[in-house]
Amino acid sequence: MSDFDVEVRITPREGILDPQGNAVAHALRSLEFAGVAGVRIGRLIRLHLTADTADAARAEADRMCRKLLANPVTEDYDIRVGA
Repeated sequence: MSDFDVEVRITPREGILDPQGNAVAHALRSLEFAGVAGVRIGRLIRLHLTADTADAARAEADRMCRKLLANPVTEDYDIRVGA
């Protein structure tokens, strides 16, 4: 068994309204950051997992996302595993 640091980035799916992202984009433009075309607000979850392999740690994180961490109807997620 080895220890793995896992990062899960959860973001709203394309086409799903993101009121927080819209509010931040508007605020940035009002602060004269004119180059902001769009903002999407998501979540970052860091996990420390013990597993046999990096692939096993990724599979376990994927199961966590499907069961609890992400809403599969409105959100996408990306899993990154480090040592």
